[in-house]
Amino acid sequence: MDALLNRDRRVLLGGLGAGWIAWTAALAGASQPAAAQTAGSAAPGGYPGNGRVTIVVPFAPGGATDIIGRLLAEALSKRWGATVTVENKAGAGGGIGTEFVARARPDGLTLLLGTQTGLAVNPVLLPRLGYDVEKDFTPLTLLASTPLVLLASQKSGAKDVNELAALIKARPDGLSYGTSGNGTSQHLTMLMMLNRIGGKAVHVPYKGSSQSLADLAGQQIDMQFDNMATALAFAKTGKARALAVTSLTRSELAPDVPTLAESGLVNFEASTWLGLLAPAGLPEPLQQWLHKEVEAVMTAADVRPRLAEQAFTARTMTPGAFRGFIQAETRRFAELVRVNQVTVN
Repeated sequence: MDALLNRDRRVLLGGLGAGWIAWTAALAGASQPAAAQTAGSAAPGGYPGNGRVTIVVPFAPGGATDIIGRLLAEALSKRWGATVTVENKAGAGGGIGTEFVARARPDGLTLLLGTQTGLAVNPVLLPRLGYDVEKDFTPLTLLASTPLVLLASQKSGAKDVNELAALIKARPDGLSYGTSGNGTSQHLTMLMMLNRIGGKAVHVPYKGSSQSLADLAGQQIDMQFDNMATALAFAKTGKARALAVTSLTRSELAPDVPTLAESGLVNFEASTWLGLLAPAGLPEPLQQWLHKEVEAVMTAADVRPRLAEQAFTARTMTPGAFRGFIQAETRRFAELVRVNQVTVN
């Protein structure tokens, strides 16, 4: 046993000091987990180890992913009485930041705000990723998710999903839809819908939602899916209609907008989601402690309304369940990519 502990010290926790080892051992035998405290209180002794905790956001500052990452960092800093910062490492559709964390030491000081794209879409679309989701990461928890909203142009004349579906089936490849590019959540969700209704439409990829929404307003394209916050704000301008949300139940943010499931596409569900991961090899006691700490702050009463500002809802799960969730999402997207022969340039 002593030899095993010595090996673990060298391989996993080298250079972090004996205090970390002692804390991890104490945590493993603790009768009361630190996260049993109420959200907003500091964990016993604060966050263990030496140095600041960094949450890597694999996208540029300013977007919803970055905002939620900073919200999480702020909440954990207050809870632990420690420095938790966000570091933006954008590029390659989230691949640069994701790979950076995959290569980091499994000491709990470098964490990844993982996205649906980086964890479940890119692995089935990009043959030469610099990381392996299954082998290179320790899942901690799903953090939050937001549904998409189906928008239809005024030109289409569709007032609900059934009318839009009838138009699509009556005019194969006659309608067009915009996305932020091949393989994005907008693209794959539209393919899910088209497959379910047995129709086809022309894909018009853009470099971002702002461009596609401008063309939707200008009636250059007929429909698109977009993240809830952006889509609802756009629908309020009257330049397009919000026909449905992709969650199984109606959103509190748009109670008058039906779901695709209640519009005839039974059990249709799609969302954009975010999760927290550490590099592979993170000690099990620390994995469980971090999960409970993050779960506590994400479900705190003062955090929920700030998530809602970005149209996200807290959605946590155990590390094992989160690993299974990523695997299931990856299989689902792999099937979509295969059936629809999706490629990226």
